[in-house]
Amino acid sequence: MPTATSDDTSRPMSEHRPASDPEPGRAFLGTPATAPGPLGPQMLRAFSAIRANPLEYLSTVWQEYGDVVQFPIPRPPSYLVNDPDGVRRVLVGNGRAYGKSTIQYRSLSLVTGEGLLVADTEPWRRQRPLVQPAFHHETLDHLVGHVDTAVQRIFADWEGLPPGAAVDVDAAMMHGALEVVGHALFGTDLSADAARLATATLAALDVVVARARVPVTPPGWVPTPANRKLQGAVRELDDAVRRMMTARRREPAEVPKDMLDLLLASHDDTGAGLTSSEVRDQVVTFIVAGHETVASALTWAWALLGANPQVQRDLQDESDSVLGGRPATFSDYGRLPLARAVFDESLRLYPPAWLITRRSREADVLGGREIPAGSLIILSPWLLHRHPAVWADPESFTPDRFLSGRADRTAFIPFGAGLRQCIGKDFAYVEGVLMLSSIAGRFHLSFPEGGRLPRAEPLVTVRPVGGLPMLVTNRT
Repeated sequence: MPTATSDDTSRPMSEHRPASDPEPGRAFLGTPATAPGPLGPQMLRAFSAIRANPLEYLSTVWQEYGDVVQFPIPRPPSYLVNDPDGVRRVLVGNGRAYGKSTIQYRSLSLVTGEGLLVADTEPWRRQRPLVQPAFHHETLDHLVGHVDTAVQRIFADWEGLPPGAAVDVDAAMMHGALEVVGHALFGTDLSADAARLATATLAALDVVVARARVPVTPPGWVPTPANRKLQGAVRELDDAVRRMMTARRREPAEVPKDMLDLLLASHDDTGAGLTSSEVRDQVVTFIVAGHETVASALTWAWALLGANPQVQRDLQDESDSVLGGRPATFSDYGRLPLARAVFDESLRLYPPAWLITRRSREADVLGGREIPAGSLIILSPWLLHRHPAVWADPESFTPDRFLSGRADRTAFIPFGAGLRQCIGKDFAYVEGVLMLSSIAGRFHLSFPEGGRLPRAEPLVTVRPVGGLPMLVTNRT
């Protein structure tokens, strides 16, 4: 079975150094060490490597020091936690004791504002019930038609290609997912603006990633190239949202039919409605989170299917049997177990949200290590999904593990877990599974001669370096 990654970033558990006590007297400016980890000079020497590929660095220190690693950072005390029970405690068992006031989410808020994704506990508690109705079952039922619209547009683009032509599957999945988000959440056809909005989103997120990787960045008012790039991209997003809000307020719906209607009509417990700024933040949050995460998952699914042609043939057989070339319906979702397993396994190996951070509000114990109040906790679904104590043959692409019941879903967190689990999880699954099956029924995707799985780059989501060029062959 081909491996999932083009460069191995994990080693068998037998090669991991057993977790040990911190070095005697090891402390950081008076902050005692409670877990093993690199010393300050070691981390300074690794600074360039950390900036170049933080995920690879986290993998290295996990392999070296064990499931709980303390970094030589005194304020705040900072820990990588990859102990499966410890991760579960942070997100589920003691989730109320961990907040989102971290550099990761502060950086992302430069694009999304204080939307649901980055809001800390109290603002989140107010926002969640206002947004939740947009993801009820009836909305998922309507989602299917929007998925088919996006799929038919992909079909039209690909069917006109000459034989043997290569396409960037990553770009196609990006534009398709953005179109679905526009229709389903905001009743707006974003297809005409897809390229511009996708470019603006990626440009803004590029700056967010760069800011999060350095300890000091210039304030936003300084006209650096990065700040100008960010401001221009955010203006593009703001303009798109403003057009949607203006049109909707001009002709308000009597009965809310999508998220934008619900946001404009919603009121909190005090009877106050959302301000225009608050509506903007929620809309941008779901333009960003609602299309790039699903697109990333679909891109890696096709890359893995290209590297595992027998699984792709099995997926095609399932699509032929269930869909038979017709548009998918919501009832088909539960009749496509292999498509769901392929999507799950792709999310396991290439979780779009490869990094989750939390700030501890009180002292705790994770993986047998004392964690002080105020600590930064770093979790990585990428690493947890490769933990050999949980996953057999963790580097292999084996969708069957999700069909046979061998997968430990308590250690499967592509959408987080607990109270702060992604509100769009079911939306993503319906969209991803139906798009995979529909496309597999019409096309076969393969790598060009000499092609292979692209290298993964940990940006805001895990993206393929250089896109994903693949050959598209019409099966009909």
